[in-house]
Amino acid sequence: LQNDHKALMKQVEEALHQLHAREKEKHAKDEAEALAEAMRQSQSLPQAFARVNAVTPGSPASISGLQVDDEIVEFGSVNVNNFQNLQNIATVVQHSEGRPLSVTVIRSGKKVHVGLTPKRWAGKGLLGCNIIPLQR
Repeated sequence: LQNDHKALMKQVEEALHQLHAREKEKHAKDEAEALAEAMRQSQSLPQAFARVNAVTPGSPASISGLQVDDEIVEFGSVNVNNFQNLQNIATVVQHSEGRPLSVTVIRSGKKVHVGLTPKRWAGKGLLGCNIIPLQR
């Protein structure tokens, strides 16, 4: 009876070791895949065409979470492929007064989506931020 118990405990111990070894391998593989995915994402960041260089506190841009140094990748229907000058953004803003716009920016190497609703407020303009084109 004692020998059976020892043999059985040894089998249980070996099975546990195998289980933990497999789990450790799986965890390492998952981490490696996550790292590879993060690298792919950072390499495939879309190209920005403009940058926010000022945001007035209390403005629609500030309330939406837009920040200084955000690089604009998409502003409503304007993107790197159809952007010619800042007038493109101004037109989109004027046509979207009171309606939310989808704005995609790159902030600290990550793609961030912001919902921005151009509207009249105490300050000037409909956004309350300053956008400058990027020279590429």
